[in-house]
Amino acid sequence: MNVSMKALLGSAALALMATTASAQTSACLITKTDTNPFFVKMKEGAEAKAAELGVTLKSYAGKVDGDHESQVAAVEACVADGAKGILIAASDTKAIVDSIKAARDAGVLVIALDTPLDPIDAADATFATDNFQAGLLIGQWAAATLGAEAANAKIAMLDLSIAQPSVDVLRDQGFLQGFGIDLADPNKWGDETDPRIVGNEVTAGNEEGGLKAMEALLAKDADINVVYTINEPSAAGAFEALKAAGKEGVLIVSVDGGCPGVQDVKDGVIGATSQQYPLQMAALGVEAIAKFAADGTKPAPTEGKAFFDTGVALITDKPVDGVPSIDTAKGMELCWG
Repeated sequence: MNVSMKALLGSAALALMATTASAQTSACLITKTDTNPFFVKMKEGAEAKAAELGVTLKSYAGKVDGDHESQVAAVEACVADGAKGILIAASDTKAIVDSIKAARDAGVLVIALDTPLDPIDAADATFATDNFQAGLLIGQWAAATLGAEAANAKIAMLDLSIAQPSVDVLRDQGFLQGFGIDLADPNKWGDETDPRIVGNEVTAGNEEGGLKAMEALLAKDADINVVYTINEPSAAGAFEALKAAGKEGVLIVSVDGGCPGVQDVKDGVIGATSQQYPLQMAALGVEAIAKFAADGTKPAPTEGKAFFDTGVALITDKPVDGVPSIDTAKGMELCWG
């Protein structure tokens, strides 16, 4: 066999090995639910990038938002299956830490998506919206929209869960700071003493939860005129409760930027929302796992932050001075779900 033939066969063997290695790289995506449009789009992004890179992807989800036990079982299944990496949007950011540690100890790369773990360094990396900034933007917009009347606001806080996962706390506290309300402990919600806050209720991040939470807060104070919501499904539920109570002109703000939510901004249901980009989070996560499998490289955070910032933009058709925003036409170009 001549030298050139040996070289050719050697190159072919290396190419075959590389292809085989790529095909054997497996990853897991674990989301809070498989029905929320945000996580549906996240799954689409992960699947598309996995197909592009030849990564085998398995997806898991909780039965409902807050289903911690299903996520623990999913982490354990991924480790047992020999996954090289896990992407997780955790329902309980504190309770999941022990399971994540066990996965990392087994050599699995763990990347938190959207929701930082508590502590954030419990994962190898986090790809997420700056959720505090998302809340800050809608808080600033609401305060500027009300102007002098912000001093007399009566605010309903529609949060996610009594477990207070990090995404829940960050958005809530960002909103309050943006609105000009002093925070007590910035690591939790519900301990503020500003009399403008009527109260906090949890929604489980869905429309029914938003409706019930809004009804409960209206029972406490029928004069609520500002409603903060953890996400757009809960905002839609809050709007239905307000409409049933004959309340018009209440300012509702939210976070997510899904297509139904952007449409709600266009239709006047929501005044403004902060848009995040779940497809990009998931695609970047799969890329990071593929790179880790290839050479052991772990992703680095955005400079000056403890996580990789995947971006956020305020969407409203009623812009205010000093708060950067895009309109619903642009929001529709960028939305998901």
